[in-house]
Amino acid sequence: MLSKSAVIEALNGVAGEQMNLAEHLEWVAVLEDHVSVRLHLPGVSDQVALTQLAGEADRAIRDAARDAGNPVRAVRVTFVNEAGDEVFAAGQDKPPAGGPGAGQPRATPPPRSPAPSQAPNPQQGATALEGITHAIAVGAGKGGVGKSTVAVNLAVGLAQNNNAVGLCDGDIYGPSLPTLLGLDAMEQQVIDGVLQPFNVHGIKAVTIGKLVDADKPLIWRGPMAHGAFNQLVSKTRWGELDHLIVDLPPGTGDVPLTLAQSLQLAGAVIVCTPQKVAQDDAVRAARMFQQLGVDILGVVENMSYFVGDDGKEYDIFGRGGAELMAQRMNLPYLGAIPINMALRANSDAGDPARNFAPETAGGEALPKALRAVVRNLESQLALATLRKGSSRPKLNIS
Repeated sequence: MLSKSAVIEALNGVAGEQMNLAEHLEWVAVLEDHVSVRLHLPGVSDQVALTQLAGEADRAIRDAARDAGNPVRAVRVTFVNEAGDEVFAAGQDKPPAGGPGAGQPRATPPPRSPAPSQAPNPQQGATALEGITHAIAVGAGKGGVGKSTVAVNLAVGLAQNNNAVGLCDGDIYGPSLPTLLGLDAMEQQVIDGVLQPFNVHGIKAVTIGKLVDADKPLIWRGPMAHGAFNQLVSKTRWGELDHLIVDLPPGTGDVPLTLAQSLQLAGAVIVCTPQKVAQDDAVRAARMFQQLGVDILGVVENMSYFVGDDGKEYDIFGRGGAELMAQRMNLPYLGAIPINMALRANSDAGDPARNFAPETAGGEALPKALRAVVRNLESQLALATLRKGSSRPKLNIS
């Protein structure tokens, strides 16, 4: 299979010195013998010029694939504007067979100057799960930032605020819920081909980690990950839920795209640690959700600071970096979550509810921070619902 780096190298220098397509590449995907690239060329809108550039990119990619001994069957070249809306697309299903016009892609330009609000996005074709009011994605640009820990504590915190909450472990390649929720001794139940969620810590939860051997890696291509994720979300008896939290794999790969295409989302939460390297990847994750048509409900700064046994705070990773990133991107900031010995112990023990009580959370700092993040998330959800015009009254009877 042709590598992404080989595609980028093929585009390097296309169109000579005046325009290097590799420098304008926004996205590249390779799936077996199919290649798709997305480009943004500021100031270039002429259809003839775009057709010519698409043809040159097509030939460069096919030549690179042939030289590498991995010929491709289809090449898709898409040009987008500053907002990420498609302005021109060209593609071929079969390699050029020679003769007049060989190597020229079939151009399929969309209607002229589509309004940003009319531009198609995956969310427009997605469906809502029956009985679920809000589906919320929790994502991160890179691994190791505590995304799953934040997702679990968001779910438990929302449940403690008298919400019916579900938690779906969509991290196909590295499921953490069996440990974080203490599910090791429990068996997954399936009734009439439908998964029965675990009822733990006041929430309903399902995870791929209880459907595969714990010590075996999941070496899956994109379509297999798509299918497994769809099964988890749509083939689970969730019942009536106020919120469904979906813990995504890190990065900007197949599963977030599948989620955006298949499930109507109220929005996404981006988890980031304070360091610059984590911020860089978090920006990419935020841009991905925006291109998929998903609202960003806010940014959470995890591991913001360390609280020692003496109660002293240590800014190990540079406190406040994620907040500044959120400000630069004009995104809501949900708050900062510290780390302490109790959080680590409670997570390893699979008892997240203990993070919300000072006597079992190492003091007031962690519970206070978690409740603030949950409260801010609920506020952003309310605003997002109002923006979409789907607000409905809710009665609490006690």
